[in-house]
Amino acid sequence: MNRLDRLTAILIHLQTKRVVRAQELAKRFGISLRTVYRDVRSLEEAGVPIGAEAGVGYFLTDYHLPPVMFTSAEASALLMGGKLIEKWADESVRTEFESALFKIKSVLKRTDQERLEDLDTHISVANPRNRQPYSDGLLTHIQHAIAQNQVLLLQYHSQYNDAETEREVEPVGLHHYRMSWHLIAFCRTRQDYRDFRVDRIRELTNTGQRFSRPERLSLQEYLDRMGQDWPIDNATIVFSKSVSRYLQEQKYAYGFVSEEDLGEYIRVYFQTPYIEGLARWLLMYGHSVTIEQPESLRTMMHHLADELQAHYSPNPVST
Repeated sequence: MNRLDRLTAILIHLQTKRVVRAQELAKRFGISLRTVYRDVRSLEEAGVPIGAEAGVGYFLTDYHLPPVMFTSAEASALLMGGKLIEKWADESVRTEFESALFKIKSVLKRTDQERLEDLDTHISVANPRNRQPYSDGLLTHIQHAIAQNQVLLLQYHSQYNDAETEREVEPVGLHHYRMSWHLIAFCRTRQDYRDFRVDRIRELTNTGQRFSRPERLSLQEYLDRMGQDWPIDNATIVFSKSVSRYLQEQKYAYGFVSEEDLGEYIRVYFQTPYIEGLARWLLMYGHSVTIEQPESLRTMMHHLADELQAHYSPNPVST
């Protein structure tokens, strides 16, 4: 990126937030803090009213760029994002994103508009399997409550005991993992942080009450804490290449880290907080899998295999 493009990008970045730290600009553009200071000074000399507060960051005072022209690559990236949103969000988010995308398309050159229209038919995202649909507006309402520090009242279906409970929660953030959106929140009922799968929220009400954000963990602090609280097991598994093609995206759900080509086999490295879940998944690959470590995983596989043998033997033992 040349300096002129970077100065324009910095100006656009400053318009996206109330205050922007110099370190944030340096990280985004891969430049030194000294270069950030020099670029900001250049913008000031060009007449851009940039304010600064020591130890806080930069901010704009009553200044806005005219409508920005998007590059073809930027518009294509947004198109791909829209394809994901179409399958991984509810109707309210899809509608708002579609509206924004139409506005973006309206400022593109005619050739870029035609290119996007053609590209649209060549990009597809499969429907998520075994996922309950979100109630319309759920994700939008949760985002609003997070931004406004507002308390939510949930009617939540707990999968483990097949029961519905009412929870009053202070939303921390939305986190997507294991093919689902999760609401991370401080539960006033349990007086602790909880993870609520959004597709299990049967009803959501914004109480209008406000809570103090500084008293709660940030989303990243929560995720870091959970990473420390959950013991992680390192596992090394060797798969025959005759079955390795079936791993596909499933391996990521079980903590896939990396793999190593061994010729007729591949060695795959996992890090998982749920060793039993990994064992049950590996069971489907039968003798095409060899566990190198840990020993606890081998022991668990022996136990599961014994259970299966006993269950399917001619004279199964009643339990």
